[in-house]
Amino acid sequence: MKKVEVAPAQEAATLSEKMRRGDLLSAACPSRAIMKHITSRWGVLVLLVLEGETRRFSELRRLIGGVSERMLAQTLQWLEADGLVNRRAYEVVPPHVEYSLTPLGQQAARKVRDLADWIEGSVPAIVQHWNKSAAGQ
Repeated sequence: MKKVEVAPAQEAATLSEKMRRGDLLSAACPSRAIMKHITSRWGVLVLLVLEGETRRFSELRRLIGGVSERMLAQTLQWLEADGLVNRRAYEVVPPHVEYSLTPLGQQAARKVRDLADWIEGSVPAIVQHWNKSAAGQ
């Protein structure tokens, strides 16, 4: 295979394009933090549960089995800081806070939903593979 030489001006354009667009493979790229927030165990589930819905904290916690109050609060804070989740607090007693997805969050939820649907559909084949591996085959 012939190696293609890249002119310095072309290389700079390519690097600036990468910086503008993001480069997940670079350790210094901020897109990694966003990826971590969205694809964390709880981030995925929050996006799925909020897709097209507005929900209170207690409802989110009930719907997402196994999440601690602390982890749910932290995940919501990350997603809010990333511009994916809206938090609306009402000045009432007891406190009433609602969460919903921003338009950007709705886009992310659709992408995560595709992955979740693939996982759910692939569970039988994956479990079968687990069983074969456990049996030493």
